[in-house]
Amino acid sequence: MQILRTLTVHLRPSAPKETDFEFLFLVVSSVVAVSCFGWLASGLPWPGCWFRRLTGLPCPTCGATRSALSLAHGDLAAALRYNPLIFVCYVGTIILNVYCAGVLLFQFPRLRLAGLPANVKRCLCVLVLAAVALNWVYLVANR
Repeated sequence: MQILRTLTVHLRPSAPKETDFEFLFLVVSSVVAVSCFGWLASGLPWPGCWFRRLTGLPCPTCGATRSALSLAHGDLAAALRYNPLIFVCYVGTIILNVYCAGVLLFQFPRLRLAGLPANVKRCLCVLVLAAVALNWVYLVANR
């Protein structure tokens, strides 16, 4: 409970000369998505996985393209099956893009976290690494 007392969530307008993270995230994620779908719509071949070619094993991101295409077609079960962690990242990106668009279009207050202790940051890093490792085990087991 000590951690929760030091963590504060602020909803506030953007400060002068503050980096506009919402704008940056929305632009970068949109440009990447449009570029990828444009590449595929043009009929250009998607680059193959060098890790899989060299080792015969899937890399931690194998299935990301198939997951994105399944998600774009509304097939959530297939998108989740191709790569669960990438699917969660895609859904998180969609949710974050909706938040960013709301902040930019309707001038909603911006969400900011303050006072996150270093031990919590380390714990979150360990959880992310564990999620990547478990996802990779899933991909190898289901290849």
